[in-house]
Amino acid sequence: MRRMASRILSNFTNLSVFILVFLSEFALASASSTNTKKSHEAFLQCFLGYTNSNSTAQAIYTPNTPSYDTILRSSAQNLRYLSPSTTKPAFIVVPANPSHVQATVTCGKAHGLRVRTRSGGHDHEGQSYASAGDSFILLDLVNLRSVSIDASTGTAWVEAGATVGELYYAIGIVTKNKTAAFPAAAYPTVGVGGLFSGGGIGTLLRKYGTSADHIVDALVVDAHGNLSTRETMGEDLFWAIRGGGAASFCIVISYKISLVSVPPTVSVFRVDRDLSQGVTKIVERWQHVAPKLDDDLFVRVLTMAIDDGVGGKVNRTIRAWIEGLFLGGRCEDLLSILEERFPELRAGAKDCTEMSWLQSTLFFAQGYSVDNPSQLLDRRPQRNSSTKVKSDFVKKAITEKGWERIWKLLLEARDQRVGLILEPWGGRMDEIAEDAVAFPHRKGNLYNLAYFMRWFETEEAAARMHLKWMRKLYRFMTPYASKNPRAAYLNYKDLDLGRNDGGRTSYAKASAWGRKYFLNNFEGLARVKARVDPDNYFWNEQSIPPLFA
Repeated sequence: MRRMASRILSNFTNLSVFILVFLSEFALASASSTNTKKSHEAFLQCFLGYTNSNSTAQAIYTPNTPSYDTILRSSAQNLRYLSPSTTKPAFIVVPANPSHVQATVTCGKAHGLRVRTRSGGHDHEGQSYASAGDSFILLDLVNLRSVSIDASTGTAWVEAGATVGELYYAIGIVTKNKTAAFPAAAYPTVGVGGLFSGGGIGTLLRKYGTSADHIVDALVVDAHGNLSTRETMGEDLFWAIRGGGAASFCIVISYKISLVSVPPTVSVFRVDRDLSQGVTKIVERWQHVAPKLDDDLFVRVLTMAIDDGVGGKVNRTIRAWIEGLFLGGRCEDLLSILEERFPELRAGAKDCTEMSWLQSTLFFAQGYSVDNPSQLLDRRPQRNSSTKVKSDFVKKAITEKGWERIWKLLLEARDQRVGLILEPWGGRMDEIAEDAVAFPHRKGNLYNLAYFMRWFETEEAAARMHLKWMRKLYRFMTPYASKNPRAAYLNYKDLDLGRNDGGRTSYAKASAWGRKYFLNNFEGLARVKARVDPDNYFWNEQSIPPLFA
């Protein structure tokens, strides 16, 4: 009887402890929820009170606003970051003017809400519209997208919410200038804000370098909510936001860029080859040719494993699309160069077309009509899918045997949609110093190698399967990539390289990915961070940490 009473008392004590712990945790959760609610209410009142403009109320949305979900999804290019497991923004602010951006930063900082900024939504890890856990404000710059071109100086002010397509359209159609251009991305829906601040590579990079190399001024909102330009922000911050990723330092409202010159007529070509047509030898040879061509000629390779139906039989093969832009003359001149320098390609007159530079931007975007430039203004995501991207820089050409091993791995993965994009360096990229701007990847690289994966299933189990295979491919490519560090391109953001935890940033931990993205510029970027944002307000999963002296 005594033993039974003892057991009952013991069980009662354990149950009491459990209940006390549960109630304590419930109370803490309730308190946390209450504090969060109060913080959100305080931010909302602060934001609405920042100006007396009627447009202020129309610029902010909460999860209870009917149009909230539509706005959230409007430019999300990676649907896996709209899954239930990712944290959605507590507020979406769609600023109509710089004061709304200032209000967002000032009130967000005062009430414990960080800001994530979106322009085109092409950030491959969804960091502009989703979070691993912290409550945040999405600052969607879609209404700040004007492009103002000064033909007399060959410059333009471009608001950060503009897309590359909108910039190209303004240069080629609005001003009717057939000899002006700008070096930026191949896909029209890419946002200017993220692209420029991370570097910006495209078909003009061998002739003119990156987008960041042509930024001559900027208007930003700093961590204190102040507006500043190059003259007032300091040269160190201006250096950092050209290739170092502005999201770690400030919010860019607009960039002043210097336009470049192109001939009124350019030549483009595209050749399609598969394994039976010698694609292995072509790709191997491309590595030796493309980076050493005259800088008027840019030739890239896109390749993937596909199922080809020939004679009713499914045949899995590797297909490559070799395409290029020539600024130095007509098709006959281009084909003459290719015949001399790259005879393995067997390019002919049927593969080459002459057009304006503006039309060439639609040619390389693929899926667009080169005769309909208004398509450049369409901001809608092209595909409803999920993606994963990784990148490498290659310094030493991969042998034919190496490519055969790579093809074998791609051919084995029948349920994976993976493409490789090889973009050549050389030309102007070899001439610009690594520390001229924060984007460091210059001389010594043969090409940038990007791995793109896409899937359409919505289940998280499918996502895990695809991501596992992509990581396998990345490990497999280790012997062929640059070393010490194995470099990566910031605009192909990859959280597999490491991430910050819980709102904190350790310089030592961040070095794991920081030195891959920024090489020897990483330390300088961390010191700029310490000066302009010592409280680390502009934080995200791969933001640059402050490094104090």
